[in-house]
Amino acid sequence: MTRFWSGARNSTYNVRLAGEFMQTDFRTVTELASAPISLEQLDRLVNRYRWAASYCGGKDVVEAACGAGPGLGVLAAVAHSVEAGDYSPTILEFARRQYAGRLELHEFDAQEMPFADHSKDVILLFEAIYYLPQPERFLSECARVLRPGGTVLLATANKDLWDFHPSPFSHRYFGVCELRALFEPHGFQCDFFGFQSVDRSPLRQRLLRPVKRAAVMSGLMPKTMSGKRWLKRIVFGKEIPMPAEITATSGTYVAPQPISAAEPNRMYKVIYCAARNTHRGSN
Repeated sequence: MTRFWSGARNSTYNVRLAGEFMQTDFRTVTELASAPISLEQLDRLVNRYRWAASYCGGKDVVEAACGAGPGLGVLAAVAHSVEAGDYSPTILEFARRQYAGRLELHEFDAQEMPFADHSKDVILLFEAIYYLPQPERFLSECARVLRPGGTVLLATANKDLWDFHPSPFSHRYFGVCELRALFEPHGFQCDFFGFQSVDRSPLRQRLLRPVKRAAVMSGLMPKTMSGKRWLKRIVFGKEIPMPAEITATSGTYVAPQPISAAEPNRMYKVIYCAARNTHRGSN
């Protein structure tokens, strides 16, 4: 059986394209502990896990495509139980070293999760859905694994921005309209939120948006982390080391704003989705 990679921060995976297997080394686009990141990137990391924690109190929680797991400690501080995993053993090893003896970590595909039917309350997939070859399989797995009333928490880059830049290794991006269309046939009712308003970005970022769009449209955007570093320094300014683990007091939390899925959203850089399982099922 063909296995597909499921994490946004994996190293090497196999994916079938045009009838052939191609190998991609994701270390060229991976941000791991101690790698330089912008303050804006840290804000995204901290806020998505602190937002998720508000849904996880006393719950049985899974994070799929957890990568190196920088936010697992925040979840474990409030949840009844936390399990997590990623398709790549290489990247998952970073999480195993960080959380040794504290959490159960597994190697698994988000499209084929190793959990019993109706055994979990919350499933997280952060900045990874666009890497899944078959996101519908992930939703089917969520419907199977979640208890009635359980929740899928999703965070993803907003593809509907004017200057959006996709990852070179992505399959398909989803805006709010596409996410609602993806979730609803699987029995989920969605609430959407926006984080990091474009209008409130620093002046330097707003002035450079036309330059970024021109680079995207002309195919001149760097495709590797090393190639992007100089650009990030220009756009985002100061860099800091990526933390191996954040805490509930890391950074400043800004509550995401509710948004509509009736039309594409062009205001926020990041889209959050809280999708509740409406199937009655049985425990």
